[in-house]
Amino acid sequence: MRKMSGGSFMLVIFIALMAYNSISSGRFENPSQWLQETLMRLPAIVIGITFHEFAHAFSAYKLGDMTPKSQGRVTLNPISHIDPFGILVLVFVGFGWGRPVQVNPYAFPKNRRLSNLVVDVAGVATNFVIAFICAALLYFIHDRLLFTIVYNIIAINLVLMLFNLLPIPPLDGFGVLTEIFDLRRFSWYRPLYSNGMIILMVVVFFGIAGRLLGPGVEAVMKFLLGFWAPLLL
Repeated sequence: MRKMSGGSFMLVIFIALMAYNSISSGRFENPSQWLQETLMRLPAIVIGITFHEFAHAFSAYKLGDMTPKSQGRVTLNPISHIDPFGILVLVFVGFGWGRPVQVNPYAFPKNRRLSNLVVDVAGVATNFVIAFICAALLYFIHDRLLFTIVYNIIAINLVLMLFNLLPIPPLDGFGVLTEIFDLRRFSWYRPLYSNGMIILMVVVFFGIAGRLLGPGVEAVMKFLLGFWAPLLL
């Protein structure tokens, strides 16, 4: 029997605790309503994760790293970017993941730190662009079902953008800070990066991420809708 690693064991415990919180919060008290809301959000989740990971892969490829191309990640095919288990966990407990793009920073022929920075920013920038465009589309949609789906695309992409900008390894926000301030030169960088997933799980489980993201998503949503209103109404 294959022995479970410490990281995998902690992830299992984390998912179990998150599942308990979801059940105890009454999330599934009305199964039909939960299913309907989940189906409404699913297209947004798939679009958000697919475009986010594609942006990482495409930017790395264009900057000279052939790794994403050789692994079939420079594509908008969701199958290449979606982690089935990560999506399943996301649907049921509210926290999940896609397949992270593997990048070889030593393959960048020019300015390695700048190239890494561009790759780190590409994912969250793409999520913002999608939300920005969809915010304009809302003003032309009169069908309630389609309006809800597009609204969810905006919200999910903003959540992905802001969540990934948290300065916690291995999220993009920490990568951005690493390249801007060259954090690898500090002695605490390696220990912090190695324990990043533990820190991230703590931040998510105790609701710190939610308390930070909620107002942030609301503020950016208001900005986007307010930006387009005078132009389209």
